[in-house]
Amino acid sequence: MTTTAPRPFGRTLCAMITPFTATGALDPDAARTHAARLVAEGCDGIVLSGTTGESPTTTGAEKAVLLRAVRAEVGDGVPLLSGVGGPDTATALRLAREAEDAGADGLLVVSPYYSRPQQSAVEAYFLRVAESTGLPLMLYDIPGRTGVRIEPDTLLRLAEHPRVVAVKDCSYDLLGATKVLARTSLAYYSGSEELNLPLYAVGGAGYVSTVANVAPRQMRAPLDAFDAGRTDEAARLNGLTARLVELMMANGLPGTVTAKALLDAGPVREPLQPAGREAADGLRKAYEELLAA
Repeated sequence: MTTTAPRPFGRTLCAMITPFTATGALDPDAARTHAARLVAEGCDGIVLSGTTGESPTTTGAEKAVLLRAVRAEVGDGVPLLSGVGGPDTATALRLAREAEDAGADGLLVVSPYYSRPQQSAVEAYFLRVAESTGLPLMLYDIPGRTGVRIEPDTLLRLAEHPRVVAVKDCSYDLLGATKVLARTSLAYYSGSEELNLPLYAVGGAGYVSTVANVAPRQMRAPLDAFDAGRTDEAARLNGLTARLVELMMANGLPGTVTAKALLDAGPVREPLQPAGREAADGLRKAYEELLAA
């Protein structure tokens, strides 16, 4: 039952945290160690400097150092995407060119945020980024953070550009995703862990997961079972992850905060604040229960 969906960047991608030292500086050595563990435990692609990677509070220079450090660790066989985007097109173009110079295999391009542009402007923004480098694009549809959707009809038009090859979908619109999947060759990656298996079952390419930072094998297992034709087992394994997914991604704290609460990866940068003791204890309990299941 293996899906035949296109997978330009792999199938089980992690939206990787950005490790910092105790004083808040970028920690390239810790990033290399963490990336190596992710690959060893089942991630076949990594997204750097996305929301989980605290892209709003890391500099362009830090993003480049991070990308080069992870590349040196995992080699050329693991696709590395760099998150780019911003409230203005000029920022997105600059970050895209810097990511290409640093050796990214692709770009995760978030829609322009805060200004809430109309769909024609959203389309123009993505096309400008697509023309700015030779890298393939994964468009990031996350209206809960940006304030604007990439509407399905806009995706249908953008799919005509040869470098627009994928979508990271956090829209919670399975019907819209199904419409685009049926009419384009775009690779659809779930960006919402609770929809990893449902989207995969209707033709999705896989996922880009924050929870994979702490449980890469467990997040991958349902997709492996589905591909092997064991759909009941896939559903069971997916259910085992539900409590940890809920606490990490739907309990009022950003995924960056919850992931770092479970990892020895340094602090988060302000304005984010670390998880409190009660939240951290709950996360640890759910994490240990998943590992024991």
